[in-house]
Amino acid sequence: MRLAGNAWRAAPDERLMEAVAAGSERAFEELYRRYARRLQGFFSVRKADGAAAADFMQELFMRLWVARASYSKGRPVAPWLFTLAYNLLRNDLRHRAVEAAWAEEARREARLEEETAPLGLDDDGFDRGLARAVAELPEADRMLFALRYEEGFALADVARIMGLPLGTVKSRLHRLTNVLRKKLDRHD
Repeated sequence: MRLAGNAWRAAPDERLMEAVAAGSERAFEELYRRYARRLQGFFSVRKADGAAAADFMQELFMRLWVARASYSKGRPVAPWLFTLAYNLLRNDLRHRAVEAAWAEEARREARLEEETAPLGLDDDGFDRGLARAVAELPEADRMLFALRYEEGFALADVARIMGLPLGTVKSRLHRLTNVLRKKLDRHD
């Protein structure tokens, strides 16, 4: 679709988007001119940070350009753009929630490591005692011990490897460290 000069400004959104879907940068510029300010305002109200709102708005238009071929001819443009904007915000919230969960998990893991610090392998006598104590454990506990303390996997990774819920891994490790602590008391 080729339009000259100001004809792009008079074109309806849907016609512009059809041209964008066909690769028209001029039509894309006109859509940007029409919606950038509204979308940035939408992001500003929900993010309360002008820089983040501008970043989201730029991200939205980059995604629009990349996904332009997926536009269905005749689909109303404004609701589609604001759906994309809403999804960006929702994905950002999910991402931040995952980051917060991982940070909390790292804090819990650090506390667990502090609690189990006496199990550090310091001397040969302790090493031999620990090896004997671990060998006496049931297979599932030996695997749990090996993944966590010998291989150094994070708790979440141990849970994934063993196909267990994270809480189960934590409780089993807590029980396991208490059992080993009792068996190794004479090495303190």
